[in-house]
Formats: sequence, C-alpha cells, structure tokens
Amino acid sequence: MEFLRPAGWEEALAAKAAHPTAVPIAGGTDVMVEINFDHRRPEYLMDLSRIGALREWEAGEDVVRLGASVPYTQIMEHLRTPLPGLALASHTVASPQIRNRGSVGGNLGTASPAGDAHPALLAAGAQVEVESVRGSRLVPIDEFYTGVKRNALAPDELIRAVHVSVADGPQQFSKVGTRNAMVIAVCAFGLALHPRTRSVRTGIGSAAPTPVRARTAEEFLAAALDEGGFWESRTAISPAIVKQFGDLAAAACNPIDDVRGTASYRRHAVGVLARRQLLWTWEEYRGRGAA
Repeated sequence: MEFLRPAGWEEALAAKAAHPTAVPIAGGTDVMVEINFDHRRPEYLMDLSRIGALREWEAGEDVVRLGASVPYTQIMEHLRTPLPGLALASHTVASPQIRNRGSVGGNLGTASPAGDAHPALLAAGAQVEVESVRGSRLVPIDEFYTGVKRNALAPDELIRAVHVSVADGPQQFSKVGTRNAMVIAVCAFGLALHPRTRSVRTGIGSAAPTPVRARTAEEFLAAALDEGGFWESRTAISPAIVKQFGDLAAAACNPIDDVRGTASYRRHAVGVLARRQLLWTWEEYRGRGAA
C-alpha cells in the first residue's frame, strides 16, 4: 500500500487524478476499521489531514457550507442553531474520541446506509460539493447514494464540502441501537419541517440498501397540514394523521434481517420514530408561534 499525503487541495486533486483508486482518509473512523480487519487493502491511501480548509465552515444567512473534514464535535458545539437535525445526529455518533475525528464527509464517502449523518442530510435537502482537476459540481443529496456503500463520485473526484440550508423550521433525528453509545444503528430516522415552502422532508437510515426518503409519507403530511390549515392555525394535529405518517414511513423501508435486527423490527421501529418525531417537531413549531 502506497501512502499519499498532499499538502494542499490542488495537490490532492492532482494525486486523485493520477491515482483514481486512491482511498481518501481524514479521520479514519471508517477506513481504518476496514483496513485493520483486512476487509480492504487499497493500492493507495490518501491522507487529507494536512488540508486545513476541509476543516472549516461558513455559516451564511441561508446556507451553511460545511468542509468535508469538519468533525462532529464542531457541528454539535457551533452549528446547533442553523443545523439542528445534523447536530442531533452528531450527538449519536459513537464516542467522544470518534466524534472528534469523524466527519460528514467521511460518512458520505463511505456511503454506508447506517451512517448517522445521512437521514439528517436527506431531511435538510443538502448538496454535496465534489471536485476534480476537471472542475467542481454540486450533487443533490437525493442523487448521491447509488447503491450499497456506493456514491455518485467519479473516480477522480473528492468531496470538498456539504451545503446545508439553514433550518427554517423544527428538525429531529433519532436512532435505535442495542445501547446508547458506540453502536451502529439498527435503524434511524430524520424529519425536517420547512414552513417557508410548506413542505416536509425525511431521511431513513439502516433500513434499505441506501439511505432513503419516505416520499409518500412526506407528500401525505404536507398535504394534510396544508389542507387542514395547520401551518396557519398551529393547532394540534390529529392522531389519525400521526398514525398514517408513521405507517407510510415504515412502508418506505426495504430492510434486511441481520445480526443487529430483523426486517420486520426495523419497519416497526421506523414507524415509531416517525410518529414520535412528528409530535416533537409539531409541538416545537406550535411553541414558536406562541412565542
């Protein structure tokens, strides 16, 4: 295995162009596990830890541009207000040591359906900034996941940043695991209310071959809120709406049986998480109106 350690971003792009099979590494919380267990033996390993720009973020009025290597700890400490869903997801990542090194860019690069950041990014409608020596492009998060641990990156591209809209409404994230830390999710769910556009977005993790949205559930809830005048009245939504939303979210799953849980349990759990998060986010939305 040959070790590449570019000093800057342009050098990294040139190295990736020259060695398309090179595996980038920053925090190493995913890649090094695979290497240590001999599940992966790349020809080239590219260390991006010297590139300081990847650990920076810019919080604008409408969008936060999050460098690919910004650790979860920084999101929790500094971006809780503009990115509440992602901050909640960051809290659930493994241990403090891993949160100090792991990043959203790493989750995206690995593209594991169990990655904690994915449901929050889907619910927020993020865009992934990728770049090569040929230029840069923004990939909508809905188009980024292409298969089990596969993403839309071309062989010569690297993830530079993630663009996430500043939350204009309540967001939630929660996951089910065998314990409260150091655990891979049995399933996870993220929900974001977008009052400005009167829309709803969701994200489901570890319950399908890729992270997915519960689009039918989103459309149902957005229509129910609009037709019932709930956005304006901020009154409590009916138990029937909550139940239907949970049922539709569960139906969006395409899970498997594995050592962490059965397919039927995952569907059930996603439905429970969806119902709970709808109640939590709606109560927060109502409270903001009262304030």
